[in-house]
Amino acid sequence: MTQVTPQAGQVPAPADLSDPSRRGRAFKGPRTANKVSRGRWFREVGWRHVIGIIAVLYAVIPILYILSASLNPVGSVSSTSVLPDTVSIDNYVALFTDPTRPFARWFLNTLIVAVAVVITSIFCSALAAYAFSRFRFKGRRGSLLTLLLIQMFPQFLAAAALFLMFTSIGEVLPAIGLDTLTGYIVVLLGGALGQVWLIKGFFDSIPRELDEAALMDGASHTQLYFLIILPLVRPIIAVTGLLAFIGVLGEFILASIFLRDNEIKTLAVGLYGLLDADRTNNLGVFAAAAVLTSIPVILLFQYLQKFIVGGITAGSVKG
Repeated sequence: MTQVTPQAGQVPAPADLSDPSRRGRAFKGPRTANKVSRGRWFREVGWRHVIGIIAVLYAVIPILYILSASLNPVGSVSSTSVLPDTVSIDNYVALFTDPTRPFARWFLNTLIVAVAVVITSIFCSALAAYAFSRFRFKGRRGSLLTLLLIQMFPQFLAAAALFLMFTSIGEVLPAIGLDTLTGYIVVLLGGALGQVWLIKGFFDSIPRELDEAALMDGASHTQLYFLIILPLVRPIIAVTGLLAFIGVLGEFILASIFLRDNEIKTLAVGLYGLLDADRTNNLGVFAAAAVLTSIPVILLFQYLQKFIVGGITAGSVKG
């Protein structure tokens, strides 16, 4: 067989690279060498897509049902389906026109309570977490274990004692007694240190060399905390603030005990009374209120979502 030797500067023609055993046809590698079979792809990746689709359907169907019920002018259980047959905003109008259910007032009460509790609890938890993370003092370990132990018991276990206590306090100071938002806020602030462990884990992940460098430059502990450390822990502040806001928004047991006046109720108590009055015909109005109640949570989540993943991950560092 004659061997063709290309001259310098020439590129061999494709025919010269053909496989002799294939009668002059250009040689090609196996096409399936880099391909993954469908069975292997499903075992390694595909099953995740199936689970993701099921999870999305599981989450979307209840949302669609609530939206359909809020747009259903009949507003009954039997006439509501996942997709609405007719669309109307009568239920939304009824929320703001019926004086027996002052939805706007309930909404405002809930926002006042949530903002006050979130700001105060996060401020107190962040200060306590910084002290537990950076300072070493007698009783530190015992205090941390005590906080952890207290969090194991839900607050509503003390509902009877709190009711009797604020009944007596209201006789002396009516501004913080029963049927007052101030008194209810004071009750909820009993758990103001509930986020200490999560925030402390984030503080522990910040190098102590940063503190030492700032102190050597003449910064006080107050300047170090507010101007240097606190801006670095914004992710965990956002996460704990969102969790606290959702917790206050859905709190029902203590609110139903302390807030009995119709004008002073929060959304959880007011909407429960609305649904409990007529579980069949008030479904549309209740669904409309639920949709409007979810809007602040969605907006807050969208604003804080860039902090959420990093905050939860870094906050899980063991201190």
